[in-house]
Amino acid sequence: MAGNRADSVGDLMPRLERAVDFAADQVRRTIERHPNFFPIYTEGGRWKHRGELWTDWCGGFHAGMMWILAERTGEKFWRWMAEHYSRLLENRQHDREVHDLGFIFLNTYLPWYRHTGDERLRQVLITAGRTLAMRFNPRGQYLRSFLAPESLFIDIMMNVPIIFLAARESDDEALHELAAAHCRTTERTIVRPDGSTAHEGIFNPETGEFLRESTQQGLRADSTWSRGLAWSLYGFTTVYSYTNDPVDLAVAQRNADAFLTRCQNDPVPPWDFDVPEGPDRIPDSSAGAIAASGLWDLAAHCATEDPSAASRYRRGARAILDALCSDRFMAWSTPGWEGVLRRGVYHFHKKLGVDESVMWGEFFFLQAVDKVLRASGETAEYPRLSERS
Repeated sequence: MAGNRADSVGDLMPRLERAVDFAADQVRRTIERHPNFFPIYTEGGRWKHRGELWTDWCGGFHAGMMWILAERTGEKFWRWMAEHYSRLLENRQHDREVHDLGFIFLNTYLPWYRHTGDERLRQVLITAGRTLAMRFNPRGQYLRSFLAPESLFIDIMMNVPIIFLAARESDDEALHELAAAHCRTTERTIVRPDGSTAHEGIFNPETGEFLRESTQQGLRADSTWSRGLAWSLYGFTTVYSYTNDPVDLAVAQRNADAFLTRCQNDPVPPWDFDVPEGPDRIPDSSAGAIAASGLWDLAAHCATEDPSAASRYRRGARAILDALCSDRFMAWSTPGWEGVLRRGVYHFHKKLGVDESVMWGEFFFLQAVDKVLRASGETAEYPRLSERS
């Protein structure tokens, strides 16, 4: 991968710290300019867009950034804001119209519960997981996307962990098995042997038969939409933390190796790896940010059994962050830009948030930066949920 550096984070550290400070300033300004507003993508660098949303899935990212900043700084302002914006999302625990409840609650109510042990917060997490599980098609053994009963999205791999969490917290083995079945169906149908992924799988919802690969956001059904591959990499990594199933870890590693191989010339991928050279081959900084955060977690899971792979994934994560923490992507050199990370892509075909800041890119970038800084010894880790008394 171009830009790879040694495992030491040394020369990257000052820019990571600067990135956190800049993110805090930008999030604070967004709160002040647009109180109680949940951004999705910018238009001309401004969050208050008038365009289509496609689906309402991003609230947990804005509030999740506040939780990261609260944990890093210890400032009461960030803790109060994190709780306030999380409460605004609480009703979504019953939302049966989206497949995105993991995005919404794992980044908000889970850190809140980890800090407090409040039973009410735990019940919100369990309810959200059970609500998402209602999307399960038992014939096809998959969670259907928001789009249609026959549709499975690779994005759902980032959301299925909330079902595993709900299963663990309620001691519900059937719920766990439902989530595991979705993972096996996803692996079988839209994760390819080389580790690349399709965005969407189409099924016969009556019989459960898998029919074909498809896409809503990629270049073609058989191409590799880079954000989708990042979702799979990160999603299977997180699922492994719940299942300890070596199959999940192996899928995540195949995804990671495919991602890093396709990024050998530039750590930050184009919005689809198969877009030909030309004006449409623009980067998607959000795909890079997601992958960096997922790669960092994957390295930790591989550290004992496969230290060489762990080192490769850490180097890959740092190379992506090294590229993202530059004027090419950071908005710190663009006066008036309200986001943190420029050059993201929401939906290329619908022309939504193309070459803009996108809220998931903001969140996963800050999360990845935070993980690397924590690993440097600057900040202690918070206990896992299961370790609370």
